[in-house]
Amino acid sequence: MQKKNSLLSLLNSVSLFTRNNSKFRIQYSGFLKVILISCIIAVVSWVFTPSAVALTQIKLFDISYHKCPSEIGKGSVTSGTTMAANCFIVTGKAENGTYKTVYDADIFGRIYDANNNSVMENRNRLGSIQEIPPGVSDFELRISVAANQPEPLKLKQFKAAGFSAQVRR
Repeated sequence: MQKKNSLLSLLNSVSLFTRNNSKFRIQYSGFLKVILISCIIAVVSWVFTPSAVALTQIKLFDISYHKCPSEIGKGSVTSGTTMAANCFIVTGKAENGTYKTVYDADIFGRIYDANNNSVMENRNRLGSIQEIPPGVSDFELRISVAANQPEPLKLKQFKAAGFSAQVRR
């Protein structure tokens, strides 16, 4: 009789295990489907990602300046005031080390007068270059400097950064 009871309890526990196992199997298969779909989405997003419009650094060198021709610089005033100003054109070379044209490159740098006073206080962005093809190309930038700041000007830390596709339209 004891063998019969133990066999019966074993069969009952197996049937109970089978019922619970089928519930577990259903939940587990749903979890596996979610993981599989997530993996497929991740792989597809890595493979078919569009090219990024990233900021490209441009090296600026051979920086110099000269006074503007009289027709350009006549009547120049400094930004935001009516103070007299001198007009200068900053020239140099821009090196685009990538194989793509760079667009809308902002020029950054510091300009000091003969007394080491900043010519453009609180301003590092000096202008922009619309388009820089791959390789080395020339650029020029017009600036206005207060007439009371002595020359020669000192041009330091010039660099540029632009985009591999047109951003501003």
